[in-house]
Amino acid sequence: MSIDTLLSIFDNLEKLHKSLLRIANDKAACIKDGDLDGMNQLLKDEQAHLAAIVQLEQDRQQAVIAYLEGHGCPLPNSPTMTTIIEATPEPDKKQLEEAKDRLLHVIHELKWQNDLNQKLTYQSLQFVNLSLDMVRPRPESATYSKTEISGQKETKDLPTFDSQA
Repeated sequence: MSIDTLLSIFDNLEKLHKSLLRIANDKAACIKDGDLDGMNQLLKDEQAHLAAIVQLEQDRQQAVIAYLEGHGCPLPNSPTMTTIIEATPEPDKKQLEEAKDRLLHVIHELKWQNDLNQKLTYQSLQFVNLSLDMVRPRPESATYSKTEISGQKETKDLPTFDSQA
């Protein structure tokens, strides 16, 4: 197994993560605009990207194992990028480190954008809950009136509009 196969897999992982980052940016716009149809389509696209990333990650692990076996290195239970970098001779090591750094940079950007999207979604839900609270009728207060304390309870007519229905 050559190092070119691994570099190709890392490049494909980077491309998929960049595409996922674009989807995350588009999701932020959909959240801000309240575009549910656009959000649904983006979620479908995101699921397809995630499936491709999982498959590519499995390919990466198999390629790392094949590379390590080909070079007579011990096999870890879960081969990582760091494992392969440590087992690679110096000229190829730099290319792998650069690929790793590029991929990690995109992953950190994606994590930041997903955190932002989560906060935007939470704020949108808070706004919806606030709007619903403004429309719902207020329950009667939990305090007692003077007539209830003296033993005479007033009966009030309930409103005929039931917003809970």
